Amino acid sequence: MNKLKFTLLVVLILISGSLLRSQTAAKDSGKVEIVQDAKVKELLSNHAEINAKAPIKGYRIKIHFGSDKNKAKEIKADFLAKYPNVPAYEKYDQPNFNIRVGDFRTKLEAYKFLKQVQADFPSSFLVQDEIEMPKLD
Repeated sequence: MNKLKFTLLVVLILISGSLLRSQTAAKDSGKVEIVQDAKVKELLSNHAEINAKAPIKGYRIKIHFGSDKNKAKEIKADFLAKYPNVPAYEKYDQPNFNIRVGDFRTKLEAYKFLKQVQADFPSSFLVQDEIEMPKLD
């Protein structure tokens, strides 16, 4: 009986050693194969497309609002002459024409620019708005 146990133990050790060696060889190959359903790729693509269309919440500076359309256009042109690198947006909310400027992702960025603009446009103030994605440098 002891001889049978010894033989089984030897066989078990040999089998486990060969299994360990094969796992080590597989780890050393450095290749990983990902198998996934085609639906996963389609869902990720749909998710990215939906997020690209979603509005981005941020801040703008409202430099003018009033019922005179020509005055609003003058103020917008004046702003663009002084700050050519900052976008300006004209929006009509009955009965007022609004001029909002900038695309700021954080309130701090918008506040810093507000302090700059207030010298030229003293009635300007900070508003939360849907913004365009700011261009990266």
